[in-house]
Amino acid sequence: MAADIPFDFLNFIGLFLFIAGFVVGLGAVTVIEFHGLLGRKSSYWTEATIRAHKITKPLIWAGVFLAIIGGVIFYRRSNFIGIPLVQAVIAIILIANGYFLSFRVSPFLLEQEKEGKATETLPTELQKKITISFIISDLGWWGALILLVVYLLRR
Repeated sequence: MAADIPFDFLNFIGLFLFIAGFVVGLGAVTVIEFHGLLGRKSSYWTEATIRAHKITKPLIWAGVFLAIIGGVIFYRRSNFIGIPLVQAVIAIILIANGYFLSFRVSPFLLEQEKEGKATETLPTELQKKITISFIISDLGWWGALILLVVYLLRR
């Protein structure tokens, strides 16, 4: 019976924060990536992307840190092998990727806006780098989420 299963409050908090990190971070990633995809050839969507990234950037970072804190709490009794280790590596990759987007791409976008060039599409070379970054982001977020589901179902 369910009443016989002990409730571990710390596991509940850890898993809740872990999943909340995915909801917030992956949700924001999805929004900005669709904006960016539409903005590749459209001045309207380029400007919309520049404006939207001011909201999505802090949400993505919040998601990363919620997921990390939740993961540390949730996996606190697990050996640091297998899925927890792979997710930790993914987190490091997402942080490095986020650094590039936040401290290389974002200042460029904000400068474009400041100079009144927010409707100009981005240079092709920068678009290529952003596309690669988005692929890394998608693979990282979705991969880590799939791994969490696998981990939960194997317990």
